[in-house]
Amino acid sequence: MTNHYQISRRTPTPEEYKALCTAVDWADYMNLEVAEASLQQSLFAVVAQLGEEIVGMGRIVGDGKIYFYIQDIAVAPEHQGKGVGSMIMDEIMEFLKGNAPEKAFIGLFASEGRETFYHRYGLHNHDGMTGMFGVMHRREIK
Repeated sequence: MTNHYQISRRTPTPEEYKALCTAVDWADYMNLEVAEASLQQSLFAVVAQLGEEIVGMGRIVGDGKIYFYIQDIAVAPEHQGKGVGSMIMDEIMEFLKGNAPEKAFIGLFASEGRETFYHRYGLHNHDGMTGMFGVMHRREIK
């Protein structure tokens, strides 16, 4: 039931962020030492709560004019499949519809197997474009 979950338009604290990243097994792939500085650069963020417990988050990063990237959509495993991710994305989409100008680029990287979740929000693969990324490791992009 989603009626007990609440969404707050705020950035997660560094502790909340680290806890959720750990809960969804991202901690090994992220430099959590710089999480606080990264969070401060968010254009928009939300957290999902069940009572006092933070159970999900999502944020937008980018330049706020041409580029908006949806980042860190995470829901603690025991709360997945209960509509929390949809509540987070609904808030993010509301922000984008009210703040992203015409022809703004809205992007994200979806975890494998989660791509179809984002289709209902208008996010798809596009012919002629390939999403690519690298990760900095020992001062080399790999």
